[in-house]
Amino acid sequence: MTLRAFCVGLAALALPFSLHAQAPEYRNPESVVHHVTMPSDLPDDPFGIAGSDLPLDPAYRIGVLPNGMRYIIRPNATPAAQGMVYLWVNAGSLGEEPDQAGYAHFLEHMAFNGSANVPEGEMIRLLEREGLAFGPDTNASTTFDRTIYQLNLPRNDAGLLDTALMLMRETASNLTLDPAAVAREIGVIQSEIRARDTYQQRAFLDRLKFLYPGSAFAQNWVGGTPETIAAATSQRLRDYYERWYRPSNTAIIVVGEFDADAVEAAIRHHFESWQAAPVEPPASAGPIDLDHRGATAVYIDPSLSEQIDIAVHGPYIERPDTVATRRERLLREIGYSIINRRLQRLSRLEDPPFRAAGISSDDVFKDARTTLLVVQAAEGQWQRGLAAAQEEYRLALEYGFSAAEVAEQVANMRAAIEANAAGAATRHNRDFLTGAMTLLEDGQVPTTPQSALERFNAHVPEITPDAVFAALLADLVPLDNPLIRFSGRTAPQGGAEALRAAWDAGMAAPLAARDLSASAEFAYTYFGPAGTVVSDSVEPLLGVRTVTFANGVKLNLKRTDLQADRVSVQVNIDGGEMLNTRDDPLATAMTGSLLSGGLGAHTLDELVTILAGRQVGLNVEPAEETFRFSATTTTRDLDMQLRLFAAAISDAGWRPQAEEQYRRSVANFFARLDATPESALGNAIGAIVSDNDPRFSLQPQDAYMQLSFARLREAIGDRLANGAMEVALVGDFDEEQAIALVASTLGALPAREADFRSYADNRDRRFTADRSPRTLTHRGDQGQALIQMMWPTTDGEDLRETLRIELLQNVTRSLLLDRLREELGQTYSPGTSAQQSRVYPGYGTFAISAAVTPADIAPAREAMLAVITSLREVPVSEDTLLRARAPQLEAYDNLLKTNGGWMGLVDRAQTQPDRLERFVAGKDLLQSLTAADVQDAARTYLDPDARLEITVLPRPAQ
Repeated sequence: MTLRAFCVGLAALALPFSLHAQAPEYRNPESVVHHVTMPSDLPDDPFGIAGSDLPLDPAYRIGVLPNGMRYIIRPNATPAAQGMVYLWVNAGSLGEEPDQAGYAHFLEHMAFNGSANVPEGEMIRLLEREGLAFGPDTNASTTFDRTIYQLNLPRNDAGLLDTALMLMRETASNLTLDPAAVAREIGVIQSEIRARDTYQQRAFLDRLKFLYPGSAFAQNWVGGTPETIAAATSQRLRDYYERWYRPSNTAIIVVGEFDADAVEAAIRHHFESWQAAPVEPPASAGPIDLDHRGATAVYIDPSLSEQIDIAVHGPYIERPDTVATRRERLLREIGYSIINRRLQRLSRLEDPPFRAAGISSDDVFKDARTTLLVVQAAEGQWQRGLAAAQEEYRLALEYGFSAAEVAEQVANMRAAIEANAAGAATRHNRDFLTGAMTLLEDGQVPTTPQSALERFNAHVPEITPDAVFAALLADLVPLDNPLIRFSGRTAPQGGAEALRAAWDAGMAAPLAARDLSASAEFAYTYFGPAGTVVSDSVEPLLGVRTVTFANGVKLNLKRTDLQADRVSVQVNIDGGEMLNTRDDPLATAMTGSLLSGGLGAHTLDELVTILAGRQVGLNVEPAEETFRFSATTTTRDLDMQLRLFAAAISDAGWRPQAEEQYRRSVANFFARLDATPESALGNAIGAIVSDNDPRFSLQPQDAYMQLSFARLREAIGDRLANGAMEVALVGDFDEEQAIALVASTLGALPAREADFRSYADNRDRRFTADRSPRTLTHRGDQGQALIQMMWPTTDGEDLRETLRIELLQNVTRSLLLDRLREELGQTYSPGTSAQQSRVYPGYGTFAISAAVTPADIAPAREAMLAVITSLREVPVSEDTLLRARAPQLEAYDNLLKTNGGWMGLVDRAQTQPDRLERFVAGKDLLQSLTAADVQDAARTYLDPDARLEITVLPRPAQ
């Protein structure tokens, strides 16, 4: 199933300097025969790929057990000594009968609530003892047509793999579905339904029902309703379970650093004994009426920004996964990318007609395909936005594409495919999991990145404007008499009739071809004489090389082989949020929008074309103490990435169109300020905790709207030009060459301050002394409420104390989960948070929260206080301590298996060298902590009578 069309609006907001990802690669009949083990009484093509001429990645082992269950094994060593085990069930909400709405998702919950060999509640505990954190490592998900259970294994030892496969077998066939456990889980699922009942989801569901009226998937939303869940019974759950959870309808996927023979043997050991009749044909997502056209709708919600959807349905096109169909897919994707690139260009004008727009055509299961044009307009400007996007669509269909436009997209695709090939040896386990999933769900063959590059190079001579245009026309469903849907805060003047009239007028407007061949060269090639190295050493703990240039720039390098052909780059410049003062609390607020204005010599739109084919990024954000530029690039594009950052630091664009984009985002933010309990709390908590300190409090909307780049330049310009700078490189590079590249770019800039400033006068931060209960309101569903309790703690300078508080956080979360979710069934996911600052001396916070119904506030409060009281009065059990600490210990073991983990230590290795010392000492300190330490931390910080309690209730219905 493909429903990317519903996300096209978000895709249109991206800044595509390059394509950083490629769809997984796929297979060939000879290799499939070699790798598939098939029982004689099963279909000859259990994976649906026998007709393909694509070469299967030979490292995949795919096969079928005698009972019909499929398996996919892909050995892989990135990250080292880890693995992923997934159970895939080819059924979701579409397989439910009317009185079973939400049962597919309900079963997902019941997997953690008892099976033949694992008592209720023990699965999570068992995995926590092995170092898997509930949520990040132990999870499940349900969609319309599939359910997935996932275990991310922190180690690759045989015992943990055996445990994981045992638990997956328990889930597949041995759930007890005890009536008492079912009854207890009803409240948890209803809590999850409430939590997800947001303005975004309501708008999405309305959109589905408008576009696909009467279809099963539009009517039968995943998760069900409070009423159907309240009526759930063990027997009806079992009816669904036994109907769809059968060997021939499931698959097991194992990816990681394992021996394939051992994995296959373990799969057979656990699953071959599972016997059940073959499953019935999958449920239909339809019917979808291909003649459903000409309807117009208006949907209003005060939290929504304006959006217009233009859609037309066409018949589903069967496309077996072959070399030829991939060539056609490549051509049509280039066509859509060119139109979306034109729309993106319009969104970056000084006075843009819309915030974003995009077009796509996507399969809707195997029942239809939909061409969808999405326009995200500024408030009150839907007509202008629609007209501009409509004209771009018509121009593309009337005049086709230019050679320059095709070349730009080809360059981007080539860069992505070449980067995949160069990094093939160190692809992450997630990449192979994606390959396995698309093989199961779409019959796409996992091939190697090298074979993909060879096919791409063979196809390049055929990628002409005419070929791209023809492929697009063959796929796109013409937007004739389309479905039109408006959503936003205020209904369009004239209503649905005005929408239809605007579309019809746009289709009749005259067209004039435009010149689309303009291009330019990157203007920033020389920043001055290359900088001179004045110090060069290697620190002894972790081997980080530290270099200083004569202009004051500090460079930290850590070469790794964790990701071939990948380099993470980070530049920190003195200042950041330290520049926000009580007198000017919004001094840095616009920083994140600065580079939307491009560089002095190039607009952002021009940069997109100039940098086509380059794997680079351009962004900046204000961190607590620094302005942080960060990107991931390739080894061969490191030079360009450094030049790009040097240009951004020395010659930012400061263009007015970026100011306008910022103001539009501010308006949309304030429109949904209190749309949910979480947003209401999140936007008010800073002022409550800080006693309205303006540095940490949301300011009035007008204060943000009045900001300008002139003010921003005055606030941060000196820091960008003169502030101390620390550069970090982590990844696959030659150290001497990297030093030379930095010397000719950032090291060649004018002299800078040698040290980061202290900002001592701005490092005061207090937790309010007023602990009186507070009540906030939100505009969301009347059944949603939230309760949070907070306490001040201390800063993060003392490592042992920091780890003690973090361990207390994990213990508290485990106990709250047991109490609020498993015992009382009140909340889907209670939250805990411990934050110890290393920026503000003495400042830290500890918080617990629960999303519940208004009626459950009192019992939730009682349960939360009972947990806190027990932590203070009685040491936790050794098992509870083990379950809380094991995931933390595994995190230590695995941190340096990724470039991102290394970057967290390397980025400030010269100015904050104790980070490295703390990491080296941390694991032993964590191991030394006892239940008495946790109890003492609770006694020290979590006095129930000293809590700050905040309740968020629904605003009375109007």
